[in-house]
Amino acid sequence: MGGVENSHYSLVIAAAQAAGPCPEGEEAAWGRRVHALTVDLHLIAQQARQDIERLESARTFIAFLEKVEIEESSRRGLLTLRLPSGESEPIRTEQKDTDRGHALIERARSLEGRWVLVYRYNERKTGQRNQSVRMLAHVMDLGADGTVPNTTAKKVVLQEAGGDVARAQQAWTLTGLPGAGPVSVDQLEQARMAAREAG
Repeated sequence: MGGVENSHYSLVIAAAQAAGPCPEGEEAAWGRRVHALTVDLHLIAQQARQDIERLESARTFIAFLEKVEIEESSRRGLLTLRLPSGESEPIRTEQKDTDRGHALIERARSLEGRWVLVYRYNERKTGQRNQSVRMLAHVMDLGADGTVPNTTAKKVVLQEAGGDVARAQQAWTLTGLPGAGPVSVDQLEQARMAAREAG
């Protein structure tokens, strides 16, 4: 039995547990309920897999979330981010009327006025092969003071070093960042600059 078959059986088992015990004499209706729940769980799993793949391939950066608006023309969320360098950067969500777009907009609104870790990807503009829009894949709260978890900071520096572990480690050491514990946004920005300059 293959992995796909195993995952399907796992979905059926989860759906049967969600449906609860089968009432006596209602086996057919219960079976239809389990079938419908299995299909729903399969679709949820597919969407979750796509979202995880998008996150894993996304670029990350730290920013202060200034405001969230709805763009009139596209009905997308439009976030205004302030980078540690002081520059302003806009980034968009999916359309407000989609489940994912609505959820990201609400999450972003709850984080206005806070430091955030932004996961972004580029989406090609419809009908324009050579142009893309910066899109929000996920946003994570870093708090009002902007401290970044150590492992997240190391990932950001490694990304800035183009995946070169030695260059990332050198930048980390040169800027005197701790081996454990949180890192401030300013410290992380110094390490990112050092990784960029070393390349």
